[in-house]
Amino acid sequence: MTALRPTLAAALAALLVAAGSATLPTPAAAQTAKPAPAQAANCPALLKHTFPRLQDEKDQSLCQYAGKVLLVVNTASFCGYTGQYEGLEALHARYKDKGLVVLGFPSNDFNQEGGDNKAIAEFCANTFDVKFPMFAKSSVKGAQASPFYRELAAKTGQAPRWNFHKYLIGRDGQVIDQYVSNVAPDDRKLVAAIEKQLAVR
Repeated sequence: MTALRPTLAAALAALLVAAGSATLPTPAAAQTAKPAPAQAANCPALLKHTFPRLQDEKDQSLCQYAGKVLLVVNTASFCGYTGQYEGLEALHARYKDKGLVVLGFPSNDFNQEGGDNKAIAEFCANTFDVKFPMFAKSSVKGAQASPFYRELAAKTGQAPRWNFHKYLIGRDGQVIDQYVSNVAPDDRKLVAAIEKQLAVR
């Protein structure tokens, strides 16, 4: 019996380790693309979409931005309007505490975003110190457009005609207006429209 005790102890220890590891979630299992029930219940229909985050391609529900004023922009790294990243980041920083979130959607629909997600993320961070939420490269126009962008086009009657097209969404999840690419982030009419929506409670 004495000779069996180390073997039994080792077996019990192995069983305990196995049982403990079985109950621990893996990193993949710990993450979920689905919004929490309470979040989903309060999520406007327009925001019930999920996109991979640019930096790590982990799924993010747009429902997390319910109740915020959103400025949705399709971006590109090699466009004449790429400098608008700076203004968009300034706009986001200026109004984020009041409820504004700028959402960036890189796209190669106009052949000016050829890099992969890692290259885009590095460019945005290193060149313009972008901190507003950015999502993985996707399509924003035509038959290949994401469902979110198809809804934006349907509600405004205008799909993006070029990079840095902007859609303003109110706190209630309704599209307020759309702005063509040459409307800069500091344009007085755009800023006034944002401030008007931020004042809505």
